Amino acid sequence: MTTGDRVEVAFRSGDAWVNVDDVALAVSGPAVTDPGFELGGAGWQFTPRTGTASNYPHSGSRLAYLDAGAGKKVSQALTAAGPGRYDVSAWIATGGPGGAFTVRVNGAVAGTVALPARPTYARYTVPRVALNAGDRMEIALESGSGWINADDLMLSPADPRVSSSDPKIAALFDWAKNKAGSWVQLPGTTGPLNADERQNGGGGSTTYEASYWAGYAHRSAFYGRDTAHQVEGAAVLGLNAENRTMLGAFAATATAEHGYYPVWSLNFDDRSNLSIDYNGPTDFVREVPSTFELVEKADKAYRWSGDSAYVTDPVLWSSYQHATGEFVAQHDSARPNGVAEGTGLGIFAGSASYDETGDDHFAEAGDSIAAQYQALLAAADLAAGRGDTARAAQCAQRAADLRGYFNSTWSGTGSGAAMVRGYRTDGTAVTGWGKENSWFMPMKKILDPGPRNDAYLDYIDQQASGADRPANIEAYTYLPDTFFFFAHHRDDTAWKWMQYVYDHRDDQHVVTRQGPNGDYPEVSFTLVSQTVEGLLGVDPNAPAHALATLPHLPTGTGWLQIDDLAVGRNTFALRHDGATKSTLRNTGGTDTYSWEARLPGSYPSLKVNGTARPATTRTVDGTTYSYVTVPLAPGATTTVQAP
Repeated sequence: MTTGDRVEVAFRSGDAWVNVDDVALAVSGPAVTDPGFELGGAGWQFTPRTGTASNYPHSGSRLAYLDAGAGKKVSQALTAAGPGRYDVSAWIATGGPGGAFTVRVNGAVAGTVALPARPTYARYTVPRVALNAGDRMEIALESGSGWINADDLMLSPADPRVSSSDPKIAALFDWAKNKAGSWVQLPGTTGPLNADERQNGGGGSTTYEASYWAGYAHRSAFYGRDTAHQVEGAAVLGLNAENRTMLGAFAATATAEHGYYPVWSLNFDDRSNLSIDYNGPTDFVREVPSTFELVEKADKAYRWSGDSAYVTDPVLWSSYQHATGEFVAQHDSARPNGVAEGTGLGIFAGSASYDETGDDHFAEAGDSIAAQYQALLAAADLAAGRGDTARAAQCAQRAADLRGYFNSTWSGTGSGAAMVRGYRTDGTAVTGWGKENSWFMPMKKILDPGPRNDAYLDYIDQQASGADRPANIEAYTYLPDTFFFFAHHRDDTAWKWMQYVYDHRDDQHVVTRQGPNGDYPEVSFTLVSQTVEGLLGVDPNAPAHALATLPHLPTGTGWLQIDDLAVGRNTFALRHDGATKSTLRNTGGTDTYSWEARLPGSYPSLKVNGTARPATTRTVDGTTYSYVTVPLAPGATTTVQAP
């Protein structure tokens, strides 16, 4: 097909009935031939003193190389079948400066990255390359003063745009979306299977399905914990097919044989366990919070995409019920109280906490009980989306009961460092600093608002800045989530930690093979979601054709805007001017949306396109805001402003 072609999709009756559902037309981008050079460079052009080798691949068994000195080039030309916008990325190591990673379209440079001297692999991206049907794109590696090794090229669909009176917010988002987009796997790509630090070449090859990198970049897999934290950033970037297949793949592994735990990691074929993390059905990495987070994030993906599969697919639906039902019942023996437990015997036996650095031998941990609370709320929302009001009410009541138990009993009576963050298998309480099993409690909003919650947030901020702060950058990616949103509204603190993550993106990761911090996928995906759900305060509900917004602009930021933000089948442009004015435009799609325009504070009325309207004031988790609800038809623009 080319632009302007007319397509007819037809179903014709026969002698029997026909059922039809979910018709989709998928348009794929141009495909890179032999992106990992495992086929010896098929499809690539090599000038003298370039070629493929096996001495230092990023993954798999081969790489492309260019010897030192000017004039050498490795390139591949592709023809676009249809329009699209793509991020082109590659893993590259260099022995000196002067080289370039360049993309040309119809002979003109569409983007280029100057390669520094960096002898370890890092991921470089030429962002937002626009193609029309018939365009010819050249991907080229060009030599400099030192040798160049390159491997694992990716062509990923690019994306929303952010602008602001604060140029750093715009720059941060631009970097994050381009980097996150470069982690997307195009379906049909052939790549290594079971690649990790023990077997860099992997254990053969496989065909990749719709997915994105979520976990160590030197492993050929996505991880449940990382996927859970990246789902919302992926949704902002329109990676709805990837979210659905990855969440569905984990759901399929949460079987009775596995004790209703999902497996810890899956290869990019979306079905096979990554061998380094899985030895058998009773001997694989598993951590309690991941079971619950995957339910919570399925609900987030549902609310961003509006995809009914999240409430109708039997595998997904069963996984929600098992996670909040049989899983809790089967893992609640050391301290029987309705809270899911780990064994205290390490990650291959079932850990209660994401904090793998401690030696607390948890039966129950703050991050697992907090994640269980959010999973119950998500299960209630998903049940409501399915029309099962009885189950929705039951799950909501269980969530409320669990939160009440946490605040009245489980977390003790102490504040700050004295708050309980877990219980050992011998029943003793654990207090003090616990990284994930500390900050997950306020992040998941299981703590009641008030002085105790405020004191604990202060404690988390102090500890994360102190001598016992995390060593790995991905731990810090949770801190903005902890300080944003209704329960806390500490926008300046959240923005401080977003900047910390962004400012350290070029530092070497603690795991050398991982490359720089910015090449840990969680970094870019979470900065995307924290900009949109945090700073812009977007709360989508695509199944109901609704969205809500609440500005969280840091002090000194005059305005912040996003364009081409996809919610369901529509796109929107949103702008906040300080904390007193919001403008939303329904820029694309056929659905009319209901907009709940929220502004912080208590106002008897708000101006809607200049006309005062009565406002409703609500306090949620200690934060008060006023709002009006207005319909927004396709093409319409509405401004809501404090009087």
